[in-house]
Parts: sequence; structure tokens; C-alpha cells
Amino acid sequence: MAHSTSSAVVLHHSNPAHGHQAPPDVVVDALPYYDGGYEEAGVREAALSLVEDETRRYKPTKNYLEQLGQPLYHQFETDIMKTEFERLSNRLPMEMLSMKRYELPTPPPGKQTDFQAWNECVENSYAQLEHQQTRILNLELMWDYGANTWKIYNTSLQNMLEQAQKQLLELRKQIQEINFNRKNEQTHAGAKLSALEQTWVGLVGKNYEIECAIVELEKEVANLRKQPKTNGAATSEH
Repeated sequence: MAHSTSSAVVLHHSNPAHGHQAPPDVVVDALPYYDGGYEEAGVREAALSLVEDETRRYKPTKNYLEQLGQPLYHQFETDIMKTEFERLSNRLPMEMLSMKRYELPTPPPGKQTDFQAWNECVENSYAQLEHQQTRILNLELMWDYGANTWKIYNTSLQNMLEQAQKQLLELRKQIQEINFNRKNEQTHAGAKLSALEQTWVGLVGKNYEIECAIVELEKEVANLRKQPKTNGAATSEH
């Protein structure tokens, strides 16, 4: 980034041993835990330009999920669900709850003296009575055992919740360790880069001083080479 030091990390995207051709290496020139200057002018614009350039070069296919296969949307639909979805798609109103099964109708007016008609009505009443007795029995069973069943179910849910929370804490711990290791590695790498940079600056300074000294010595050598000629001319005049 904008820090005076720079770092280069080479990332390999595939393993040639698996039969895949290795793409060009990507050089990541950043140590986010060490670099500074992210708030300086032009840094955000430069990052956005890199993102835009990557977006222009990325050309996804029409169906980029093709390798996942076709989704099975209707695999778990029951007949009742299909009928209800069809009703919703046709914008039809929902049918009201039918109470006909709970009615005890008498024979129609034309069969008030028909024994078979009255017998069917009596059998219907027996069936309705048995149904109500079964409901009462189910309610009594729920009253006796339903509370314990729900307690066991709630206990199972609580155990599942505790296990999920433990897994979440473990994942957060792993993430924290990874971030700590990244920060530690980048901090050490940054310190090494700073030391190398200082060494480089010192060597560049020494080279500059040596070059300046060489220039001065060349000037002195040039002056010394001119002196004998001058002395020789003065002797000839005498």
C-alpha cells in the first residue's frame, strides 16, 4: 500500500500434480496488518480501479452453476402442496373448513318413513360419537404424557443448541488464531522489510558518498596531470 516498505507474496492457485495447468502466479503486494497510509488521497481510488479492471476481465458464462447440476425444486412437494401451489398460482380463494363431517343430518323429507335412511343416519351418529371419544382419549393421553414429551423434546433442542454454540466458539477461536498468526507473520515480515529498507538506504547513501568522493578524486587527478606540463613550460622559459 502507501507504506514506504513493500512486500510481495506469490499465490499458486492449483496443483499441477492433479492434472490442472497452473495459471500465472498472482503477486499480492500488501501486508494489511503492517502497511499504513490507507487513508491517504488516491489509495481508495487505486483500489477501486483494480476492482473495476478485474470485473471487466471476468467473463462468467450464462450458467455459472452448471457444474452443480439441475436443482430439484419439486422433490419434496406432496400432492397437497402441489394442489395448494396451483391454487395460489391461479389466485383462487382458500376453501373454508368443512364442518359437514360433524353434522348429524336427518333423512330427507321424502324418506322420513324409510327405515334404511334412518339406519344410515344412526350409523353416522355412531361414527361421529366414536370419533369424539377418540379425540377425548387423545386429549387425556396428551394431558398425562404430553408435558413430559415436550420436556424431553426441549432438552434435545437445548443439547443441540449447546453443541452448535460450542462449534461456533471453536470456529471463532480458530478464526482468531488464524488472524493472530497472520498479524504476527506480517508484523515480523514488515519489521524485516523495514530493516532491509534501512540497509538499502544506507548502502545507497554510501554509494552516493563513494561516487562523490570518486568525482573529487578524478578532479584532483586531472589537476595533478596538468601541473607537470605547467612546470615544464616554466623551466623552458628560464
